[in-house]
Amino acid sequence: MREFSGRVAVVTGGASGIGFAMASRFAGAGMRVVLADVESGALEMALAALRDSGRKVEGQVVEGQVIEGQVVDVSNKAEVEALAEHCYARFGSVNVLCNNAGVGGGGLQSDLTVADWDWVLGVNLHGVVHGIASFLPRMRASGEPCHIVNTASMAGHVAGPGMGPYNASKYAVVGLSESLAKELAGTNVGVSVLCPGWVRTNILDSRRNRPDPVDASDPSPDALARSEFVRSAIEAGLSPSAVADLVLDAIVADRFWIFTHPEMLVAIRMRVDAMLAGENPVSAASLGEAAATSD
Repeated sequence: MREFSGRVAVVTGGASGIGFAMASRFAGAGMRVVLADVESGALEMALAALRDSGRKVEGQVVEGQVIEGQVVDVSNKAEVEALAEHCYARFGSVNVLCNNAGVGGGGLQSDLTVADWDWVLGVNLHGVVHGIASFLPRMRASGEPCHIVNTASMAGHVAGPGMGPYNASKYAVVGLSESLAKELAGTNVGVSVLCPGWVRTNILDSRRNRPDPVDASDPSPDALARSEFVRSAIEAGLSPSAVADLVLDAIVADRFWIFTHPEMLVAIRMRVDAMLAGENPVSAASLGEAAATSD
């Protein structure tokens, strides 16, 4: 897919972080953009920021460009289907779908509840499944050049301790995306899977959107240390706009894998080498430690 002006992009989790950056990048390429997000207030602020920024294409303001938002909980199949129905009624087509909405959820599995798993898997995995189920048949039927980008993570390739639900959801997104790419090979719909490393987002504050309130107990020293490490890594991470540039490049090139941190690929190699050698997994192969030793 190489032509973007006048075409339509839908981005879930579009009110902040990587989602907002992708929406901004698509708008800058002249696309009509629909942001979907569960936070109505953040969505309104994101829409205002996009509209006020005067998106331009080749130096010219895009006449009649449409940027709009829809409040959507991607874990709810009916709401995602309603989003698809709205977009096709409004625009007649959707050319780029970014199943990007995600939450962070961690803790030792001995301490987690089924509700903890349901929340993370509902957004991170079922949100992607719902997007594909609602949009893909329409995209295929259109015959137009289309592309689906599913947001996974480096945590979908290497599992760290204390991240069971998150790892499980992201491993699943990588797997279903690989399967989808093979199913759609040679069709009008391309597929990419985005596997970010450390990116400056607010994912650690995801609990604010959890539908069932959770009592925050005092974390253990190990849990606190993990949280502080992750927060520091995120704060020093890649800008979302840089990730959005990689996404657009991958759509143009019809490239499946989108890795934001090539230096972290050593962690995948370490995991595969250990697997092929029949070695048990060890926590030393965590993303942070592997990346730190990649030089």
